[in-house]
Amino acid sequence: MNLFLTFRIALKAIARNKLRSCLTMLGIIIGVAAVITMVAIGSGAKARIEEQIAAMGSNLLVVISGTTTSGGSRRGMGSAPTLTMEDAKAIAQDLSVVKHVAPSLGGTTQVVFENQNWSTHANATTPEALMIRDWPVVAGRQFNAADITGVAKVCILGQTVANSLFGEMEPTGQIVRINKFPFTVIGVLSSKGQSTWGQDQDDVVYVPLTTGQRLLFGSLFPGMVRSITVQTTGPDVIKRAEEEITRLLQQRHRIRPGQDNDFSIRNLTEAMSTAEASANIMTILLGAIASISLLVGGIGIMNIMLVSVTERTREIGIRMAVGAQQRDILYQFLMEALVLSLIGGIIGILLGALASQLISQLLKWPTLISPSALLLSSTFAAAVGIFFGFYPARKAARLDPIESLRYE
Repeated sequence: MNLFLTFRIALKAIARNKLRSCLTMLGIIIGVAAVITMVAIGSGAKARIEEQIAAMGSNLLVVISGTTTSGGSRRGMGSAPTLTMEDAKAIAQDLSVVKHVAPSLGGTTQVVFENQNWSTHANATTPEALMIRDWPVVAGRQFNAADITGVAKVCILGQTVANSLFGEMEPTGQIVRINKFPFTVIGVLSSKGQSTWGQDQDDVVYVPLTTGQRLLFGSLFPGMVRSITVQTTGPDVIKRAEEEITRLLQQRHRIRPGQDNDFSIRNLTEAMSTAEASANIMTILLGAIASISLLVGGIGIMNIMLVSVTERTREIGIRMAVGAQQRDILYQFLMEALVLSLIGGIIGILLGALASQLISQLLKWPTLISPSALLLSSTFAAAVGIFFGFYPARKAARLDPIESLRYE
């Protein structure tokens, strides 16, 4: 029996009991749709994390100043003025594994334009900060060395701040007041969106480091900074850079062996990679849970096919009596199970894609349907049909022709 004829016979057998065939396919439909939807949710989360990793910058280390103790209460990292601009210069000049260095000082400020005001985070830093984060200016210009040395009262706005203060007006060239000091807006940054921790990265104002030190975040310690962001030359030297920065700062701060460091170093790349790995595990877990529905659908196919063999025992006996071989009967029932699975798989893929779109639009959760997920789901559905259809097909093929013809 050729494959095309077997396929036609399988379709006729399925069409003979439409309602039962539809109910049989329901398990496969639900299983495939669940797999597609769950994997799309996990893949969307992974894609969002990858975007946020790119937004944060690559190969990053952040050096944070130490802690202070007041009245027996120990404050968090960054509360003690232990880092300076000179530390940042030493890191940039003395370490070959370092590409860019950006010291920074920041805090919450009030930005005012005419009758509009906005509370935001002001970051006093150097031009390297935006280079590290690969954050281009879409209007106006970036800081330059003259702005730093001249303590220029200029600022660059994030998209959230620009939209909140100016609306449709062009911000570049306008004068805003930051903590009552007039600043000229020289640029507007491109949109970054939310970070992994849900923070709006566009709700920020950048000012030159020296200007922030003298006007906005005055300190009794000249040149003090709260953190130093370091970008290494590659991902393979991050650990080496962390060790070399630690040794350099211990030497500069005269920290003896056995003493606690007055700074800490955080590996942002490692933290974001951990978040990405967690998203991968979540995708696999969601797909595995949804795959259980496919197994349940396969059991349903085997059950219905066994019923079908019993009902069609006399038909099988007649076919064997006129010359059909055992393999012909086996192929026929396997084809029926395979066709049921494939049709259910196709419908499940369509429903899964629709459900993913609805989740994305209604719940604002990112979803991503990958071709590999579609291929995997359809292949798995076909495999389920063959696996669970084999036993009923084998049972039909092994029926005795004489006993089958006597079956009522």
